[in-house]
This record gives sequence, C-alpha cells and structure tokens, in this order.
Amino acid sequence: MENWSLISACVLLGLTARWAVSFSSYSGAGKPPMFGDYEAQRHWQEVTYNLPAQEWYFNTTDNDLGYWGLDYPPLTAYHSLLCAYFAKVINPEWVELHKSRGYESASHKLFMRTTVLFADILIFIPAVILYCFCLNDGSSKKKVATALCILLYPGLILIDYGHFQYNSVSLGLAMWGVLGLGMGWDLLGSLAFTLALNYKQMELYHSVPFFCYLLGKCIKQGLMGRGLLLLLKISLTVLVTFALCWWPFLSDPQQILQVLHRLFPVERGLFEDKVANTWCSLNVLIKIKSLLSRDTQLLLSFALTILFILPSSFKLLTKPSLWQFKLALVNSSLAFFLFSFQVHEKSILLPALPVCLLMNELPLMAIWFLLASTFSMLPLLLKDGLLLPYVVISLAFLYFGVSLLSALDRSSEEELRLGSCHKVTQHLLSKHNLSLLLKFSFRVSVVAMAGLSFTSVVLEPPARLPDLFPVLVSVFSFLHFLALLLYFNLVQLTEPPSKKSQKKTN
Repeated sequence: MENWSLISACVLLGLTARWAVSFSSYSGAGKPPMFGDYEAQRHWQEVTYNLPAQEWYFNTTDNDLGYWGLDYPPLTAYHSLLCAYFAKVINPEWVELHKSRGYESASHKLFMRTTVLFADILIFIPAVILYCFCLNDGSSKKKVATALCILLYPGLILIDYGHFQYNSVSLGLAMWGVLGLGMGWDLLGSLAFTLALNYKQMELYHSVPFFCYLLGKCIKQGLMGRGLLLLLKISLTVLVTFALCWWPFLSDPQQILQVLHRLFPVERGLFEDKVANTWCSLNVLIKIKSLLSRDTQLLLSFALTILFILPSSFKLLTKPSLWQFKLALVNSSLAFFLFSFQVHEKSILLPALPVCLLMNELPLMAIWFLLASTFSMLPLLLKDGLLLPYVVISLAFLYFGVSLLSALDRSSEEELRLGSCHKVTQHLLSKHNLSLLLKFSFRVSVVAMAGLSFTSVVLEPPARLPDLFPVLVSVFSFLHFLALLLYFNLVQLTEPPSKKSQKKTN
C-alpha cells in the first residue's frame, strides 16, 4: 500500500508539472506566416485527415511542402490522423483544409496540450515506472525517487508541453524497447523500438546499440542453434512491423523514395540554428560550412560519428549485458548528436533518455548531463517565452535529484565506476581529491549555467555580435557533452558489468 501511495504521488507530481508548463506559450504563437512547431503538428492533422496517404509526402496544390510539409515517418502521420479525428468531432474548423492554416484559439490549445498529455500517460509514464521498479536495484523509496527525477526531467517537459512536440511517444516507445530487452522479452523490445523508429527517424541515434545487443545475444546463444532461431524471430518481428507501418506506400517505389527523401533532407546543410554540437561550436573558429562542400561535410560527419560509436558498440557486441546496453545507448546517441549531419537543438533529448536510465547508478553525472541538456536549449526556450517554467522546473529537478538521490554524496571513484582507472588517476589525484574536484566542478557548472541564463535575459548583446549569448550557451554546453561522452565511454570500456546490479541477458 505504501508503495502504491509513493508511486501515485510521484506520477501526480510529474503530471502537475507537465500541465503547469502547458499553460505557457508555445512555438510560433501569434507569429505568422509560418508560426512554429505547434502549427506544424496542427497542419499535419489537417493534411492527413483531408488527403489520401499517397499525397501526404508529395508537393501538390493541396499539400504545400514548403509550409510545414510532413517530414517524419508514417507512424507520426497515423498519430496525426488519429488526433485529427477527435479534432474534427470537437470543432471541424481545426482541421479544415487550407482554411485552418495558422488557427489559434484557447480551446484548440487545450485540445493540443491534452493530446500530448494522453500520449504521455499511455506510453512514456508507464514505461518509466516499470523500468524503475523492474530493472533498478534498491529500496522502493529509492526506485520512486529515481522515477520522480526521470518524470521531472526539464528538457522533455519544456519541449513537449511548452515548445510543443510529441517526443514522449518516440522516447516512450524506445524505453519500452529497453524494458523489453532488460526483462528478456526480446521480441517485445524489438517491436517497441521498431515502432519508435517509425515514429521519429532520429531514433536511429539508438539503433546501433539495439542491433549490437540483440546480435551479441544471438551470437552468445550460438548462431547454429538457439541463437539462430532468436535472430530469425527478431528479424521477422522487425520486418513485419516495418511492413505494417509502411503498408500504404509499399505498392509504389516512388512513394518509398519520396518518404525517405522527406525523412533525410540533406539539402538543409550540416546544422541549423545554434546547436551545441561539434560543427556549430567549430564554426565559431572555422567557417566549415563555407570551406567544405556539402558532400565533404556529409562524409566527414558520417566518418566521425562511426568512429565514436564503434568502441562502445564493439564492447556491447562482445558482452551483451543490460549495463553495457544502457551505456552504449548513451555513447551512441551522444556521438550522433555531436558529430552527425543536420542536428537540431531538440535532438539532445535522444541522449537524455538513456542518461535518465543511469540515474540510479550514476546520479551525479546523470543529473549534470540532464541539466546541461536543458540549458543547451535555452535560446529556443527564450524564443518561445518559456523562461519562467525553465527556471522553476530546472530548480525542482536539481533539488530532487541532489536530495533524493544523494548525488553529491555519491561522487567517489567507486560510485562513478572509475575504480579500474585508479592506477592511472592516482598519480594525478587521490580518491578524496577527485571527489572534491567533481563536486566543485558540478557547482561551478550549475552557477555558470545560471549566470549565462541570467545574462541572456537581461543584457543586450553587442551590435556586432548579435548571437553572442546563444553561441556562448552552445559552446559551453558542447564542452559538457564532449567531456561526458569521454566519461561514459571510459566507464563502458574499462569496467565490467556489476554482478550485483545488472540483470542477466538470458
């Protein structure tokens, strides 16, 4: 009974935070002619409801791809269509072809916010609770504390309930995939992740660890026996799921090519806006977009992404445990964010998900990363008028993370899973000094984020440097992400799975 009370309180607090943020402004509010992501989601409902599936991804007189053309996989389109059916019942004007463009009203905002909340309740929140209670060690209170901190992650709340998107669907499905694999339900896990990939193509950030874990498990069981049978079952599950999601487009190869063209718009360039990755940060010193051709940029980003993914992927392939799997998810998605082609600032939510899964084992580093990831989106959040919810939710997350998970108290070499590196570090720092240095660095980092947030709001940048503060935010966040990528790789490559805290793969 006590556990249910704690879980209920945890979920209620998470839902309250979400709904409170939903009263804020959203992307593109009152800003014609393109408005913003809110209008993009509404427009997709309009298009999917009024046009046949074969026209969803094509430029026609009724579907202007220059105005928020659909550029996510079919499952997103089906979700938009489902929302559109409810919108049509409540108020047909919300999805009326052409005439509903730029529609804004209090009742429509309530409807759109409610659709995000329902998706969260049905997909993301149950996955979080089950993960924390089924795959985490510790007392019930500790599991609830971990779940609460994940549910209060500011980045996801601010983007989905402030800016306006449905990231909780793809991330929730990916978490169901992790849960399935962690519980030994490989077919369920494969199904869930395939659905996540068919909802948002950015789930490719997580795809390599899923592939390596499942293949490594099949190899471990023997590719001439049980492993081969498991591999065939997984392959069939993935293929059938893809076929069902893409069914309306399979009859015409031109349809498939057009959908893929929309999903991977290479022509947009190496990066957009001020994203906290390698290319945007490097652009401060070297104008790489001007110096290199687009094809060269594409090859360079691909090569570096693969280079940084390979070590953790190989380790996971040879030792397919849940612990290795979670670390590989972080390392793969963070490498994609830092080095891949055409990255958006909101893509940091992809690495944030697996970092949330490490909240129980590595609370200090997880909280540090999640705060930095939220801070990295500050220019976008300020543009959307989300300063107040950004400050409140970030402070709440910091308080609960540090107090409930004892993050600062768990900063020893052993707690950080760096014990195997002791022979290297002991010549530079003692265990005690390493802990003190990390605590000090964490506090300085948090103060610096607060200071940059404050100056971004109250100070006007110099006329000759109008993007000064967004650039400072991006570069500062990039340095955090690069350092944490090296840390998580170090943990994965040097430390074997802990027998006490990891589940068996068989």
